[in-house]
Amino acid sequence: MTLLCGVDEAGRGPLAGPVFAAAVVLGQAVIEGITDSKKLSAARRDALAPLIREQAQAWAIASASVTEIDSMNILQATMLAMFRAVSQLPPACLRRIVIDGTTVPRDLRPWAQQRGVVVVAQARADADVREVGAASILAKTARDAYMLDVHARYPQYAFDQHKGYGTTAHMAALGAHGPCPEHRRSFAPVAQWQLL
Repeated sequence: MTLLCGVDEAGRGPLAGPVFAAAVVLGQAVIEGITDSKKLSAARRDALAPLIREQAQAWAIASASVTEIDSMNILQATMLAMFRAVSQLPPACLRRIVIDGTTVPRDLRPWAQQRGVVVVAQARADADVREVGAASILAKTARDAYMLDVHARYPQYAFDQHKGYGTTAHMAALGAHGPCPEHRRSFAPVAQWQLL
């Protein structure tokens, strides 16, 4: 059996917090209910994530910081987080990598070629490939947990409710308090406010 590694990200769109990525090799694991994390409730994601971590043959989670997002742009930071996740996995688990999306991370191409790993970018893979769905769940739950920690430090923004996305309440909090260190200043809705 050819092992397949699925890769996906969480947090490209928010105005605050890092972007996370996960890489998962399920191998023989059979876990019911895995699909694109956006199609699952938070409770269902939270139930599936530990099953994936316990039963997958290999998995890794990585991120790119707000500073990295602001310095290189969100697409390149996402690619960096994906590369960091994949590069943590044991080489024996990597034969074929499927990435949700249309772009293969630049750093991953030579890395994969040196190891004889086939890398494919596939749109909607998070719904069609169970390993990518599993990666989607791990990335999303890890990022949500991070944003709950951010909420504890900056409760005035209600990050526990919107996880950094540009909701009406979040925009109102930005207007009232300005950005905090977790805000992405390269994003236009944040850039208009002065750092307090």
